[in-house]
Amino acid sequence: MIESLLLNLGSRDVLSAEEESHLRAIVIKDRYFAAGEDLVSEGSRPGYSTLLLDGFAARYKVMADGSRQITALHVAGDFVDLHAFPIKKMDHGIVALSSCHVAFADHADLRAITERMPHLTRLLWLDTLVDGAIHREWIVAMGRRSKRAHIAHLVCELFVRLQVVKRTRGASFQFPLTQIEMADVLGVSVVHLNKTLQALRREGVFTWENRTITIVDWERLQEIAEFDPGYLSIFREPR
Repeated sequence: MIESLLLNLGSRDVLSAEEESHLRAIVIKDRYFAAGEDLVSEGSRPGYSTLLLDGFAARYKVMADGSRQITALHVAGDFVDLHAFPIKKMDHGIVALSSCHVAFADHADLRAITERMPHLTRLLWLDTLVDGAIHREWIVAMGRRSKRAHIAHLVCELFVRLQVVKRTRGASFQFPLTQIEMADVLGVSVVHLNKTLQALRREGVFTWENRTITIVDWERLQEIAEFDPGYLSIFREPR
């Protein structure tokens, strides 16, 4: 059930058989969510952390005027709220953007890992550090990249992350977001999003049809995005 998590962690260091077995034992109680349902609600104090087994989810904040800003996208293999273990109270929500299959790890079991399994603790810690690195890239994109480059960077990032957990098919991957949701990711109007997507389509770097993104020119897409995947820390070394 947790193969996507094992692929995610295993892309950065080698998991021992004991560590793998332990994760399989504590990540249990799976559940399905429909698109639009909150996996975790703002203000809640969950006694568990949620692992996304399949689907797309988003971290978000709602403004006083009702508008929404998506601050992170989550894919299979992501612990969407591992930080809830030490933070306790959620200051944001996490919503399913597609049908999502999740499983849960009780915080008592995560605490036991920190006390008894230092290497696995470091790998889980690294998982939250990569989340932070992704957030920094998103802040740079929001503040300094053109929307054309911002979209290109997001497509590059998702393709690499989904490759790790074997959710790509050739140069394609499922992308179930609506244009309204994509606009919430980018912090722009749907009209502005449409104009930017049309410009990228004319450049022939990727297509977005029937909820599938297909990369046509990977080198050019990376060039537009100024994409360097180093921040994702997808390389194996002792941690």
